[in-house]
Amino acid sequence: MKKNKKNPEFKKYKYSFAAVDLAVFAIIKNELNVLMVKIKYEPFKSKMSLPGGRIRTYESVDECAKREFYEETGIKNAYMEQLYSFGGVERDPSTRIISIAYMILINNRDINLKTTEKYKEIYWMPVSEVPKLAYDHNKILKYAVSRLKSKLTYTNIVCNLLPQKFGLSEMKKIYEIILSRELDKRNFRKKIFSLDLINEVGREAGVPHRPSKLYSFKKRSPMIVEIF
Repeated sequence: MKKNKKNPEFKKYKYSFAAVDLAVFAIIKNELNVLMVKIKYEPFKSKMSLPGGRIRTYESVDECAKREFYEETGIKNAYMEQLYSFGGVERDPSTRIISIAYMILINNRDINLKTTEKYKEIYWMPVSEVPKLAYDHNKILKYAVSRLKSKLTYTNIVCNLLPQKFGLSEMKKIYEIILSRELDKRNFRKKIFSLDLINEVGREAGVPHRPSKLYSFKKRSPMIVEIF
């Protein structure tokens, strides 16, 4: 085994451990937000990071990701996608840990966040305001945002960021927020209707003059579809 020049002590870690880290996204106040936690213990005490944890011996990787997500949000079912493995030798100074990162998309309505023993706090933060994070979580977050932007253009995953019933303007706004560009209203409507993805399900309630039409997705399971 070759000596690591940056950390000659790394050989004391005879075995590697595995963990998951979660990039959980939601649209809040017209911004793309990511779920953040504040760590309670060293070596990154009081630093911010993505939520996650080590994989238990009886869990699959997906089962661990679902458990960690449920512990923080109380949600059992959400769009979850495995992204990539991050295995830099020095990514965790406490021991040798390889992380499998996940992207999770949710609609933020009626969600009560709750922290666990290992975190001091849990909260949403605009992606544009995220500071330097613990471990290599800035790298993970950058990768997750890139994947989200890419998949938004050729799949129907936007449905996971929307409520069950939504307006076309709300849908269009999510694309604009994540892709960081303005879309032509007429062309957008024409494209969405041509794809046969949504059904009209009524109109906004409590709006006195010309309430907007509401729509829902015909299918919310992942599909390849050419949005742009």
